[in-house]
Amino acid sequence: MTIDKLAAQKCLRGAQGGLSTATMNPQPRIGDVRIGTRGSPLALAQAEEVKTRLLAAHANLTAEAVAIVVIATTGDRIQDKPLREFGGKGLFTKEIEEALLAGKIDLAVHSMKDVPTELPPGLGIACLLPREDPRDGFFSPIADSLAALPHGAVVGSSSLRRVAQVRHIRPDLVVVDFRGNVNTRMRKLSEGVAQATFLACAGLNRLGLADRITAPIPVDVMLPAVAQAVIGIEIRLDDSITANYLAPLHHLETAHCVAAERALLAALDGSCRTPIAALAEIHGSQLTLRAQVLRVDGSECLDASRDGPVGDAAAMGRDAGEELSDRAGPGFFAGV
Repeated sequence: MTIDKLAAQKCLRGAQGGLSTATMNPQPRIGDVRIGTRGSPLALAQAEEVKTRLLAAHANLTAEAVAIVVIATTGDRIQDKPLREFGGKGLFTKEIEEALLAGKIDLAVHSMKDVPTELPPGLGIACLLPREDPRDGFFSPIADSLAALPHGAVVGSSSLRRVAQVRHIRPDLVVVDFRGNVNTRMRKLSEGVAQATFLACAGLNRLGLADRITAPIPVDVMLPAVAQAVIGIEIRLDDSITANYLAPLHHLETAHCVAAERALLAALDGSCRTPIAALAEIHGSQLTLRAQVLRVDGSECLDASRDGPVGDAAAMGRDAGEELSDRAGPGFFAGV
């Protein structure tokens, strides 16, 4: 299931996406509202943001009634190898979704860039929070930008998209696999494992660590991942109470943008095993979508763009994705 129709509606409407017609005042739940999340500092910060917004929106909820439940995922347990070797985006959502389907939690908080375009039957994305800064952040003790790195410098990244973009922009640089949280990556930089790395600006902002960023990278230099900087909330499709609680938190402009980007990703059959980037932005009633696919070695980059009414967000995304798929042809992503 995709969230294409989420952009044009305000509540879940069943297995095909969107919101239900039950958007009246929420009724109190007997027992806690249980928020499922990964246990990383960023994931916990995102869960706390959802809790804060829920409490602000509903006087009948108390802090004691909203519990945060930490769930370890396969992606969290894999620390020493590239995640693309183990199956892709679902590595960060599978166990949380299983808990949601089992009724152990009432809602799941995700970074939308980690969420597959196909969701398990019975689940849907009910709410998207306002998007944070979508740009990638550049970190380096020796240069103030990617362009300023010396010839042959070592750059660390575990993101296939960023690796391909770096190789396309600066083929002279050496790219090594580089995982870990902010402190781990900063330590690796200080130890000389690499001279530069990248983290999403949104995550650093949410952690209160924006001052650690050497410089944000303009999106016309490095286009971000699909749905980067967006927090999504997943629920059971038959849970109208939770849907009603979340309805006031839903940010429609973000939903339009995410609908366009994820429709593009679905058309390309994309995952973390494919270097795909996209960013949709809204100006008035118009949406602009920029998209990009790259060969893994960075030797070729294909771009596409669309402009149109926000109501056509998903259609524009699909159309741009189909164009890029046709232009790329079979074998474009070979070598992953």
